[in-house]
Amino acid sequence: MRELLAITAALRFNGVMCGRIAVTLPSDSMAQLFAALPANSLPNVPNFNVCPTTDIHVVRASGHSGGQPGGEGRGLVAMRWGFIPKWYKKPNDGPLLINARAETIADKPAFRDAARARRCLIPATGYYEWSKDAAGNKLPWYYTRADGAPVVFAGIWQSWGEEAVNTCAVVTCAANEMASAVHHRMPVILPPSDWGKWLGEEGKGAALLMKPAPEDTLTVHRVRDEVNSNRATGPQLIEPFE
Repeated sequence: MRELLAITAALRFNGVMCGRIAVTLPSDSMAQLFAALPANSLPNVPNFNVCPTTDIHVVRASGHSGGQPGGEGRGLVAMRWGFIPKWYKKPNDGPLLINARAETIADKPAFRDAARARRCLIPATGYYEWSKDAAGNKLPWYYTRADGAPVVFAGIWQSWGEEAVNTCAVVTCAANEMASAVHHRMPVILPPSDWGKWLGEEGKGAALLMKPAPEDTLTVHRVRDEVNSNRATGPQLIEPFE
């Protein structure tokens, strides 16, 4: 940790937060992990460079199981990463909303209804962040759970348009000390004990979960500049790079 802080002390933070993820867990394993009914069509995995506006795996609560409203139990479904507010007439009518800030999610018109009624879990193997050096070069970093388990983000979702396109965003909060070495914000990361509460299956209190993860939750390492391109693919993207 001290070494990482020393390395990044002179870096200027990039303003974009959690804009790329990696997903390597097979869909059937995800369904088993979350006790969720998988939809018929799910994104291909592994994918070491998942970008916004593409479909990602999402777990949503009972009542929307398997992509069919009214189903029983949790559903593992595909959703567009990039929340589209109801008043957008087309997906690019306004800013691309891949993240929702925990501090304002309950008040923002775009997010407040979803924060109350349409919360979800977004599983990943890890996520990327970028810092910049004094020359403005983008330096990519890769975060994973220290225990090797999947990273599970708190998310919100919404069905948009006449075609009912399901869209989602990752909830973010202020970074803990470990994560702040690269970026001042981090995704809200939920342990298994909080999954049911976030999904609304275990009563109220979801707002209390929107906080930084404990310091020992994540580990981070530098990865190749190759991932700076959203077209890059392959397992080498997440390997440590010195």
